[in-house]
Amino acid sequence: MNYETLLLDLIERDERYIVLTAENRAAIRNLPAKIGNRFIDVGIAEQTMIGAAAGLALRGRIPITHALAAFLTMRAFEFIRTDIGISGLPVKLVGGVAGFLSEANGPTHQAIEDVSIMRGIPPMGVFCPADEEDMLIGLEQILESPQPFYIRYNNLPPAVTHSRDFAIGEAELISEGRDVCILVYGTLLREAVSAASILAEHGISTRILNMRTLKPIDSDAILGSVNWCELTVTLEDHFLIGGLYSIVAELLLKHKITADVLPIALENRWFKPALLQDVLEYEGFTGRAIAMKIIHELQK
Repeated sequence: MNYETLLLDLIERDERYIVLTAENRAAIRNLPAKIGNRFIDVGIAEQTMIGAAAGLALRGRIPITHALAAFLTMRAFEFIRTDIGISGLPVKLVGGVAGFLSEANGPTHQAIEDVSIMRGIPPMGVFCPADEEDMLIGLEQILESPQPFYIRYNNLPPAVTHSRDFAIGEAELISEGRDVCILVYGTLLREAVSAASILAEHGISTRILNMRTLKPIDSDAILGSVNWCELTVTLEDHFLIGGLYSIVAELLLKHKITADVLPIALENRWFKPALLQDVLEYEGFTGRAIAMKIIHELQK
């Protein structure tokens, strides 16, 4: 099963689902012929798509919208905030090629501030699966949620064998460890697992949490890991400001906790356009590069 077949199954079981796209059909190319007028392509007009989705939601439908993440979250932001956010309508926003998945694209097509933008809308949830398997495990719950949700679409092969015990707001424990805890979401889970293997060769045990949803966030899992491990690492293909590192900092401040936290993220620039593996190498996000940064931090 893939994203399209799971979506088709849900649509056939529940007439409330309507699929919309802003001329972004890569993951849903076979749906138009199968679902007829429940598929709407508005063309390259993300704002129009969001307005239409809000209207459908007001009439009791559950719209699932699709567009490139950069244009969905930024070009249509005012419409998302006003038409969907203020009323808390259950529209689902599926953003394609987010983060480092925007291969060979320059800054205009890179969505590396999307989590920050979307989590700033009060009722909006944020789901960032690690790979296709992780996405499919959580998708039905996300789509059935009464709140609006932003989904970072991810069709990469599985990084690990995922737990099927998915719950919105709960992280997935990937590995146990006492020395370092890596908090990660999305594409970089694979690199976190690779980094943990390298750290083990240096006698460093690593706890890995796949956060799955960044809003709501699993506060208990984060606080428990911070108290359990010597060093906490936030790992993300997102700007440093507004993403997971900011979420963790806000949480620690709220609970008046002081902890050693190493953020690994993009700081003050967009990434160099290239294929995914080349991006990881050039920007320092491979498992080895991550492990070396952690070792350096532990030696301070």
